[in-house]
Amino acid sequence: MAVGGRARAADGDKDKPKPRTKPANADVQPEPYFTLPEDFQDVSRGKPIPHRLTDAQKRDAGLTRETWKLEVISDPTHPAGLGKPLTKTGGTALDFESLLKLGEKHAVRFPKVMTCLNMGCPLGMGLWEGVPLREVVWLTQPRDNLRRVFYYGFHNDDPKQMFRSSLPVGRVLEDPFDLPPVILCYKLNGQWLNSERGGPVRVVVPEAYGFKSIKWLTHVVLTNLAHANDTYADDNNDVDSPLKTFAASLTVPQVAKAGEAIAVSGYAQVGISGLSKVQVSIEPKNTPRPADDPYFTKAPWVDAEVLSPPKRWGALADGKIPANTHGFDAAGKPKSWPMRLTNVHWAAVLPALLAGEYTFRSRTIDEKGHAQPMPRPFRKSGRAAIESVYVTVK
Repeated sequence: MAVGGRARAADGDKDKPKPRTKPANADVQPEPYFTLPEDFQDVSRGKPIPHRLTDAQKRDAGLTRETWKLEVISDPTHPAGLGKPLTKTGGTALDFESLLKLGEKHAVRFPKVMTCLNMGCPLGMGLWEGVPLREVVWLTQPRDNLRRVFYYGFHNDDPKQMFRSSLPVGRVLEDPFDLPPVILCYKLNGQWLNSERGGPVRVVVPEAYGFKSIKWLTHVVLTNLAHANDTYADDNNDVDSPLKTFAASLTVPQVAKAGEAIAVSGYAQVGISGLSKVQVSIEPKNTPRPADDPYFTKAPWVDAEVLSPPKRWGALADGKIPANTHGFDAAGKPKSWPMRLTNVHWAAVLPALLAGEYTFRSRTIDEKGHAQPMPRPFRKSGRAAIESVYVTVK
């Protein structure tokens, strides 16, 4: 999803990272569908960032599969009643081998696009695999006063570097609306989760932005606290909003020839509200905008083609979806398309234009009929601004 060098309007996502996979033309399905490990964008925190520690430092910090241990404890400030907390001092902390043992019975895998709340481009698409967090919670024999689960990862033994997130216990114990479970993830695209992606174990919350999917997991804290205590809440963010649906471009020519059709392509992030269609528009650059139309609803929108599922699921062994993957049937085909919480690609051919300066835009229409960036246009709950791209026709 590489973005070529081209001018963007002020309402575009100026801090949008550059995705890496680009189709050769609008008729080609970009490959691979799942992002290669080296092509994931990275927004890791820490000084030093944990995945940049030496191998010896990672072993000492418990950031290898051989040395990883997870403590699951009661919150000392707002205690939950637990019969058997999992602690290092008590010799009951969960190790990687025990996690895999749980996986023999409970492991799940599902596709999910990983997206940062405050960036206008997904960081990568993955097939994530692990054990539902609830299976580990039940090991502690919770009895009462459990309202929320918060969790954090390795932070260089520096309290100021701690990055934590949280979920209501109901979301951990139950999967509403046919969502996959919240998992302790140890595999990505069929391979062990590497350190840069948060290995050996991280949390992955299917419907959430990336800050909920804490990397380098070390602690799960069960609490009677009634509200979120996420690090991101302190940074003036909406910590409870699920993924939004939005579209953006991949290939739009910076310069096109007058009298020739213009091929364009892009991707759409399919959020919790699903995706009905993708639309595109191109109009003269200085077209007056009505003051009461901040989201370009009166632009000359036309439908683009949402591309079908790929024949080969790149970045996976043999290009095939493993059996028993959430959202896929026994033959490895999506049960629905587009799939929520993933990416899809789109393509369109614009009509020939006269010489001049133009602005190209793309948007989504979700399954409820809401046009991007509605129904949640505010940046605090995730980026969904309509991207504007300048095109010169000569």
